[in-house]
Amino acid sequence: MKKRVAKITRNTHETQISLELGLDGEGTSRLTLEVGFLEHMLTLFAKHGALDLTLRASGDTHVDFHHLTEDTGIALGQAFAQALGDKAGIRRYGHVLLPMDETLVEVAVDFGGRPFLVFQADFPTPKVGDFDTELVRDFFHGFATAAQCNLHILLRYGTNSHHIAEAIFKGVARAARMALEKDPRISDIPSTKGVL
Repeated sequence: MKKRVAKITRNTHETQISLELGLDGEGTSRLTLEVGFLEHMLTLFAKHGALDLTLRASGDTHVDFHHLTEDTGIALGQAFAQALGDKAGIRRYGHVLLPMDETLVEVAVDFGGRPFLVFQADFPTPKVGDFDTELVRDFFHGFATAAQCNLHILLRYGTNSHHIAEAIFKGVARAARMALEKDPRISDIPSTKGVL
């Protein structure tokens, strides 16, 4: 399998993002964001996904964190799509049931080229620090759309908003890692259509 890496630059009137991604990494991250909680979540995402991630992102955070959070999700999804190429030889599907203290999150993903997000996770508080918890959904909506993946996120239970967000980011990373692994029994496109 060839080296699976990507470089993405996304510049809008609202955000400026530069991202480098290695899918077959060691979980190292070099992140500079203007949103501390999102930086924390993406550090966890890289570690648990065994991704090498370099990211610089800035934007109109004087308004709120929405644009920078959503656009970072889009850029990360674009990087996944670019690094995956034709997706030959991958397992395609991944799933995880991830506990974190009182929280339990279930994640399933299909990198089959049909973007869709199901997000069933209500946060008990509107914020974690200065980060709006509703932005977790916005991040993964942008990610799933740009990565062309079908992503299901289900909060089974939990009472701490930080733990819920962290379990979601770790869960998506672990499920994606499983889906993107090389399948030793399949070397072609994992679809009867012959294309993903």
